[in-house]
Amino acid sequence: MTYDVIVIGSGPGGYSAAVRAGQYGLKTALIEKDKYLGGTCLHVGCIPTKALLHSAEVWDYFKHPEEQGISCDNARLNLPAVSARKGKIVSKHARGVEFLMKKNKVDVIKGYGKLAGTNPSGTKKIQVHSERGVEEYEAKNVILATGSEARMLPGLQPDPLRIFTNIEILNLQHVPQSMLVIGAGAVGVEFASIFSRFGSKVTVLEMLPRLVPVEDEEVSKELEKFFKKHGIRCETGTKAENIRHTANGVALTATLANGQVEEMEAECLLVAIGRKPNTENVGLETSAVQLDRGFIKVDQNQQTAEPNVYAIGDIVAGTPQLAHVASAEGMVACAAIAGKPVKPINRNRIPGATYTEPGIGSVGLTEAQARAQGYDVKVGKFPFIANSKAEILGMHDGFVKVVADGKFGEILGVHIIGPHAYELIAEAVAAMEAEATVDTLINTIHAHPTTYEALGEAFNAVYGQAINF
Repeated sequence: MTYDVIVIGSGPGGYSAAVRAGQYGLKTALIEKDKYLGGTCLHVGCIPTKALLHSAEVWDYFKHPEEQGISCDNARLNLPAVSARKGKIVSKHARGVEFLMKKNKVDVIKGYGKLAGTNPSGTKKIQVHSERGVEEYEAKNVILATGSEARMLPGLQPDPLRIFTNIEILNLQHVPQSMLVIGAGAVGVEFASIFSRFGSKVTVLEMLPRLVPVEDEEVSKELEKFFKKHGIRCETGTKAENIRHTANGVALTATLANGQVEEMEAECLLVAIGRKPNTENVGLETSAVQLDRGFIKVDQNQQTAEPNVYAIGDIVAGTPQLAHVASAEGMVACAAIAGKPVKPINRNRIPGATYTEPGIGSVGLTEAQARAQGYDVKVGKFPFIANSKAEILGMHDGFVKVVADGKFGEILGVHIIGPHAYELIAEAVAAMEAEATVDTLINTIHAHPTTYEALGEAFNAVYGQAINF
C-alpha cells in the first residue's frame, strides 16, 4: 500500500498533522515507537507538569486558608495521590489521541520508523522496526516529527532517586527536603515553582545572567524577585561542576557570579539544560536533508532539502521547541502537501508560556530586541497590584508590559508576568496576528473585574493614559 502521507512521531505536531492530513482526504499513516500515542508533551512533558503545577497552586490555598476566610485544620499533601491524578489525566488524553486517529481514518503503525531511501517511482521508503521484525512502507510524502530529548551534562546519567531529567522527576512519590536545579529555562523554573510550594528547599543555578533568559529582562527580574521572596535561592551567572553522589543525596561545586566557590548539597538534582533533537538514527543519511547542529533545515512550507520530506516540531532549526509550534508547523506541512493555501510560521507571532507562580506569557520582540532593530520604542506597563481581580485572587505580583513602535503604534511585543499570564497572552497574540495597533486595543472594551483588564491598561500606558495606576 502506498500512503499519501506517513508521519513519523505522534507528539502534538505529529498527531495533529496526521489528523489534518486525514481531514484533507489523504491516505495517512502515523508511526510511533512508544506504547502510547502523544509523545513527550503528553506523557513526560507539558501535560503532567502542568497537572503538578495546578496541584501546587491548589496546595498554596490550603497552606494559607485564613487569607480566604476559611479554616482548614490539618491539611496534608499526598504526593502519590497528586501523581495518580496526573496519571489519569495523561491516560485520558492518550486514549483521546487514539480516538482521533480512528475518527480521521489514520492508520497507526507501532514501531520505530526511519527513512530508507526513494523508490524508482519517486515514493519514499519507510522502514518500521518492531517486535514483528522489519516492515517496509511507502509514501508520496513523509513528515518527520521525531521530537527531542533532555540534554544531560557530560558524565552524568539520570537515575530515579537522585539525578533527574523531566522524566524521572515526574515519578517522585515523596517531596524531597531539598533540591538543586541546574538550568533556569521553562522546565527548570516550573519544577522549582512546583517543589518549592510543595515544601522543598530549592536552589536554582543558571549559567546565563538571568532566569528565563529568552524573556524580556524585566520579566526575568520580576520572577527572580518573587522566587527569592518565597524562599527559592537563585544563582545566575553560575557554573556547576564536580557533580557527585553523597551519602545523603547529591553534591556539586558552584562557581558563583562573584567568583566565589561554594560546595552545595541537596537530596536530589534536576538537570534542565535544554533539549536535543532526535535526528540521529532516523535515516537522514539516505536523503538530502540538511542539518544545522543536529536540527533540520526547512523552507517556509516545512519542506526539507529532500523532495517530499517535511520536518516539524523540536527537530526544526530556527523555531522554539514548543508543542504549539510543532502543531502549527504540522498544519503548514499538510497544507503544502494537499495543495491548499499555506501561511508560513511567523516567528514573532509565537506565544511563549511558562507556568510558574507567577505565570509568564509573551509574544513578539522584547524591549531590548526592538531597540536593537532600530524601532522608535514606546513602552506601556501596568502592575497587577492595581488590578481588582488580581487582588481578589491574592495573586497581585507582576505586570503587563507592551512594547510598541512610537511612529505607527504597531504592537511589537507584549510581555506578562502575573496571574495566569499564559492565558492572558492570548489577546495580544490575536491582536498582533490581526495587525491591530495600540489604539485598537485602547478602544477595545475590557470586562471588569478581570485580570485581562490589565492588558487594556498597559496599552493605555503606552501613551501615559492608564487609569488605575
